[in-house]
Amino acid sequence: MPYARNADLPPSVRGHLPAHAQDIYRAAFNHAFAAHADESEREEIAHRIAWAAVKRSYVKDGDRWVPSEPRS
Repeated sequence: MPYARNADLPPSVRGHLPAHAQDIYRAAFNHAFAAHADESEREEIAHRIAWAAVKRSYVKDGDRWVPSEPRS
């Protein structure tokens, strides 16, 4: 199920990611969910893709997610 707003994201996402990372997660999830409409496990696929998208811009520092250093 696509997420209309960050408040609709699962608690495991909302409670751990900063707002911008939640935006990235939600956009990636919604896009992947639509793109994999014919897949039987599309929700699981969409969650994996969304986490991968977040990890491109954020890293975990202890128990917090922080923006990663810009790539050269």
